Amino acid sequence: MAIWVQLTHQTLYQYERMVYLSTQLIRLKPTAYCQAVIEDYSLTIQPANHVLHWQQDPFGNFIARVDFLEKVTRLSIQVQLTANLQSINSFDFLIDEYALFFPFEYTDSLQHDLAPYRGATEHGAYLTQWIGQISHQSRQETVSFLINLTQQVCQAIIYQVRLQPGVQAADETLRRSTGSCRDCAWLLVQLVRKLGLAARFVSGYLVELSDSLSDTSTDATRDSLALHAWTEVYLPGAGWLGLDPTSGMVVTEAYIPLASSPDPVGAAVISGTTDSAQATLSYSSTVVHLP
Repeated sequence: MAIWVQLTHQTLYQYERMVYLSTQLIRLKPTAYCQAVIEDYSLTIQPANHVLHWQQDPFGNFIARVDFLEKVTRLSIQVQLTANLQSINSFDFLIDEYALFFPFEYTDSLQHDLAPYRGATEHGAYLTQWIGQISHQSRQETVSFLINLTQQVCQAIIYQVRLQPGVQAADETLRRSTGSCRDCAWLLVQLVRKLGLAARFVSGYLVELSDSLSDTSTDATRDSLALHAWTEVYLPGAGWLGLDPTSGMVVTEAYIPLASSPDPVGAAVISGTTDSAQATLSYSSTVVHLP
C-alpha cells in the first residue's frame, strides 16, 4: 500500500547584527539511491538576495551552493517534499558467494574502488578492546554478523541528544557509553572498517509514522520527522546495506538519505562560515499524511 506523506523541515539562523555569509553548501536533497519515491521537492532560501546553483560532489550527493550578495541578519532554509513510503523488503538482495560469510576479503578491483571507505582513521584502548572481542568470534553469515554488531553498539551506547557541533571520536563514545545518532553512526563506521569492510557515514531524514493513517490529533502527535545519521556497509553483489546503530535496525523506506560520505564532514547538512556574531538557531519539522 502506498503511503504518501508531505515533509516540511525549516532551519532558521538569527544573527545579532548584519553579517557576511561565506558560500553556504546545503545537503538537503534526497540522494539518487533513496528507496522512498520522491515526487515533489523544493528548497527555499531566505533572504532572497542570493544566487543558488545545484551541483554534485565526488560521491554523488546533491549540493545547493548558495552565495549571498549582501549582508544578512537571518538565514532561513526550508525543505518541502512529497514522498511515497511504500513498504520494501530490506533484505531483497543477493550477496556474491565469496562474501556470504564473514570474514572475507574484497576482490582487488573492489579494494581499489572502495579505498576511501576502508580507512580506519581512529584508534584507542576501547576500540582495540572491542575489535579484539569481535575477532575471536567464530565465522558467521555476513548479514547476521553485521546486524549483531549494530545491535551490540545500540545496547552499549545510551542515546543522547548532543547539541555540540561535530562528531565524537569513536573511542570517546565507547568510553562515555553515550552519544548522539551521528556519534553512534561514526563508531559503527570505524568498527566495520577495522574489521576490513567498507563503510560510509550517512545523514538524512527519519520518518516515524503512527500505525493509524487517520487524521486525528492523537495520531498526528505520534508522527515525527527528524534529521538522523546512520551507517552503510558495502556487500559485494548487494551494494550498500544501511544499518542504524541508534535503534539496532536495518534501514527501511522510512530512512531518506540526504548525503553519504567517507567521513561526517562530507555529509554535513550545511557547511559555511559567517562573521563573528552571536546566532540563535531554531528549527521545526513536520510530516503530514496525504490522501
